[in-house]
Amino acid sequence: MKYIRELKEGDKISDIYLCKYKQSAVTKNGKAYENVILQDKSGTIDAKVWEPNNPGIGDFDALNYIEVYGDVNNFQGNLQVSVKRLRVCRSGEYDPADYLPVSARSIDGMYTELLGLIQSVGNSYLKELLRAFFVEDEAFAKLFRSASAAKTVHHGFVGGLLEHTLGVAKLCEYYCTAYPILKRDLLLTAAICHDIGKVKELSPFPENDYTDDGQLLGHIVMGSQMVAEKAAKIAGFPHGLLSEVQHCILAHHGKYEYGSPKLPALMEALALNYADDTDAKLETFREQLENNSANKGWLGYNRLFESNLRAAREG
Repeated sequence: MKYIRELKEGDKISDIYLCKYKQSAVTKNGKAYENVILQDKSGTIDAKVWEPNNPGIGDFDALNYIEVYGDVNNFQGNLQVSVKRLRVCRSGEYDPADYLPVSARSIDGMYTELLGLIQSVGNSYLKELLRAFFVEDEAFAKLFRSASAAKTVHHGFVGGLLEHTLGVAKLCEYYCTAYPILKRDLLLTAAICHDIGKVKELSPFPENDYTDDGQLLGHIVMGSQMVAEKAAKIAGFPHGLLSEVQHCILAHHGKYEYGSPKLPALMEALALNYADDTDAKLETFREQLENNSANKGWLGYNRLFESNLRAAREG
């Protein structure tokens, strides 16, 4: 099997992939086609079925495993598959483990590192809050370890939420050494909890799509609610401290237009916003470079960064 990450412009493919997404569309000329996202454990790639009524195109749906025959093209700087033929595969023709993108890092190792940060929190209420999620709540911990941090933008793989959370927490740990005025226990707690709502916002793999609550409420609001629910079970948890943790979560996207219900009013909330943005954007850039590793030049315009991207030269 040739993995998606190994594909390059001009390749012809004839392999089995997971159909992550499917949507019917119409060209400007009124011609029907299908928008498809193919997935394996190395990543995803856009695909187009330009002749959906072709006898060689079998009936298929999202989350089917499909054998695809087609050509790999370059469209506006990104690889895209033009599908010529496809069929739905039967159970036993594929190994599901080949189709779930997984963090390149050890999930057990990252979780151990996260537990070490939790153990370093000095405030007894905040440490108990963190332990209530990540040590005592086995169902939550299982979801958290396997969840992704996003549907497509960054850390969209098994273990992605854990990897992103650890990255943000470690950046916040550095901020506390560079700016001692920051309340370390508050900032670390908020960093570790800032995206916990994503275990409810996104469904488990292989679907990894927005749930109804994810669409209606979003991970920021749900994460704040989850913290309040756990804190309510901790005797004597200070109301003001809970409000500060919740504020950091509610403000961690930094701007209303980015989905934050609140703007940062605490220095710790501001630090969390920058740490979250830094880790998300650098991982997105890394994934762009990795998915286009065969392209040694400019990668084309990227809407997220509002720039044409390229890897730095070595030496």
